[in-house]
Amino acid sequence: MDAKPANPHSTRGENERKVFQRDRTPHIFRPIEFRSVRVRNRITMSPMCQYSAENGTPGDWHFQHLCSRAVGGAGIVFTESVAIEPRGLITSHCLGLWNDEQRDAYARIARAIKSAGALPGIQLNHSGRKGAVGRPWEGGKPLKNEEGAWPLIAPSAVSFGDGYQVPAALDAESIARTLELYAVAARRAREAGFQIMEVHAAHGYLVHEFLSPLSNQRTDRYGGSFENRTRFLLEAIAAVRTEWPDELPLFVRISSTDWADGGWDLASSVQLAQALKVTGMVDLIDCSSGGLVQRQKPIIHPGYQVPFAAAVRSGAGIATSAVGMIHGADMAEQIVANGQADMVSLGRAMLIDPYWPLHAANALRAKIEWPVQYERGDIY
Repeated sequence: MDAKPANPHSTRGENERKVFQRDRTPHIFRPIEFRSVRVRNRITMSPMCQYSAENGTPGDWHFQHLCSRAVGGAGIVFTESVAIEPRGLITSHCLGLWNDEQRDAYARIARAIKSAGALPGIQLNHSGRKGAVGRPWEGGKPLKNEEGAWPLIAPSAVSFGDGYQVPAALDAESIARTLELYAVAARRAREAGFQIMEVHAAHGYLVHEFLSPLSNQRTDRYGGSFENRTRFLLEAIAAVRTEWPDELPLFVRISSTDWADGGWDLASSVQLAQALKVTGMVDLIDCSSGGLVQRQKPIIHPGYQVPFAAAVRSGAGIATSAVGMIHGADMAEQIVANGQADMVSLGRAMLIDPYWPLHAANALRAKIEWPVQYERGDIY
């Protein structure tokens, strides 16, 4: 019996099927590259304070908390806010990175995150005028001197609100020293094995305090004009880059608006993102909001900050991450698929579900690799 003639379209058809199958991969599960690193998906575990450190050093709680989210399928797992010096702590139980003992404790965590297939990220911060407060479950109020309060610094001697300590205004020498601390912390982060760095310039902490005219009342080269108010952030990024390798990405978290009249707003955020892109040092803007003043009036609803990420992305031509009340897989997928942001950062959703990415993959029918040790538990 004669053999059937070869189908000249069979190879093309197979290739088309492969392309179709690849394109059907949900957008939040498509890899993304920043400089030399490849992130396995578009899901980031957002930095979330645990208020559980001793002397700024991560312990067993931080190890299991961070590593479980890597095992759970996140693409990037960020530490919580990490202070660059003791007076930059938010509470006395927050994380820091100002000595080698802390660096070595982080190294164990970074190795474990990488071994689970995620990228370890670290967020550098200084609390500025919002430091020296109690832990949330202990009231979260400003500490008194007898309760262990420490002196605070800020761009201007303006307190966060009633009952809060009036910070000391930084002089030129103190600003230079603080910038050096950013560089030293970046070096230790590199030595610990982190692969993503984020500079925290949001939520009313030190860098944000320089940015907003509501908290920055300086009359020198760090205050007044937009160029002057953004100078400290640009210099902090430059300082970090002296120790953070060119091949590794650097993110910046901003508050896209102060939600208050006369404050920092979305137009300012787009302008800042444009300036950051020009430097060639920053790879992504993590778009949050608020936290600077107590009289803020945010309009909160699921995905309420997504328009900020979309506006910065389109207005500055730089990658963004959307964050804030993003809970469901469908919402996260829609954000990335519609080009509103390149990534989604999940906070509360991943506090209650360390395996949110794996569950999202099931919901979206994405074919991803589960940890082989857990495959027997996949009943979907």
